[in-house]
Amino acid sequence: MFAEICKMVQNSEGRNKKQENIILLVLGTLIALGPFSIDAYLPGFDSIAKDFDTSISKIGLTLTSYFIGISIGQLAYGPIMDKFGRKKPLLIGLGIYFLSAISCMYSPNLEWLIVSRFFLAVGAAAGMVAAKAIVRDVFPVHEVAGAISVLMLIMGGAPIIAPTVGSLIIDSFGWEMIFLFLAVFCLLMIFSVTRFLPESIVPDKKVDLKPKQVAIKYFGILTHSKFWSFAFSGSFAIGAMFAYISDAPKLFMGNFDLSQKEFGLLFGLNAGGLILGSQINRLFLRKFTTLKITLFNSVILVILSGIFLVIAIFDLGFLPTIVTLFFVLFLLGFQNPNTTALSLEPFEKKAGRASALIGSLKMILGAFTSFLVSLFHTSSSVPLAVILFSCLFLSFLLLFRFNNKTKVNIRFGEA
Repeated sequence: MFAEICKMVQNSEGRNKKQENIILLVLGTLIALGPFSIDAYLPGFDSIAKDFDTSISKIGLTLTSYFIGISIGQLAYGPIMDKFGRKKPLLIGLGIYFLSAISCMYSPNLEWLIVSRFFLAVGAAAGMVAAKAIVRDVFPVHEVAGAISVLMLIMGGAPIIAPTVGSLIIDSFGWEMIFLFLAVFCLLMIFSVTRFLPESIVPDKKVDLKPKQVAIKYFGILTHSKFWSFAFSGSFAIGAMFAYISDAPKLFMGNFDLSQKEFGLLFGLNAGGLILGSQINRLFLRKFTTLKITLFNSVILVILSGIFLVIAIFDLGFLPTIVTLFFVLFLLGFQNPNTTALSLEPFEKKAGRASALIGSLKMILGAFTSFLVSLFHTSSSVPLAVILFSCLFLSFLLLFRFNNKTKVNIRFGEA
């Protein structure tokens, strides 16, 4: 099966487009499980806080625990998926996700919910690692960025649909039913993986799962100059995005007095900007190198985040805030697939571990920035603006340093 699927996808002349599209649909839905698990319950922060007699800021700790869980989970799944293949560990991860969703639903207190969200993330991590690794397994290296952009299109539907779905479920049945919805969604994913997703690699039994050897292998990947430049640049960009996600309920429902339904619609609109960016990126990739697009985009992101900082400092109001954030998210839609593709390019046999390390780095930065923004109990958007500007400026510096050091235009397939 592995030989057939690789031949099918990598043969550019005789490619089975239908099968390729099915694979991308399943992978996109898998990778969407992670953000859907975040965005679907965001509108319920106020309700959860009231039920547990606490503040919205403390409910933000359930996001922090989720980011920590998805970071650790991805690091664990990377070598496991290189050793045992992609499919079996993926199904085990989905099983963990299902049980954790049920546990979240029946949480008796905030501490239980925080822990359950951690294990929910460990389960979701399997899909995030498998999706990127399988793309690297079966697609020609020069098509990886485009394939990941397709995944972004599918995945991008999650933050658009999830808050609206979450608002409707919370208004009608209460926040607990969000997690029942996620459990049912997970069962559908288990069916889809079992039925439609083939194994994409020959398992490598030589992969050593001893913690010391795993750490050594990860360190070898991390110290590859191309990997760490793009992986960390992409991670800082994702850190900016998750700072926004964590602060969005307080920013829009607290500062600007939006209702749960209005928040869901606005959050979905901004997420639509992320999707739009990822798809326009595919068009740009036909004419420009991935590195050129990413560098130029990074400069504009720094400028926009600087503008948002000025808007926050001088409290210029609702409209300038949402317009600027929309364009920031639009440009982040370019950065995520491009930095991921450039990070994975040097690796083939280690694609599972490289994919896991990229995902883990992004979620570690996401956990850090979400925790950092939750520390500020203020109605001002200045803390968020400072974090966005800092993350995007550091992302730019890493890209600039790599480009200045190599003095070449990087194209896929080149060393």
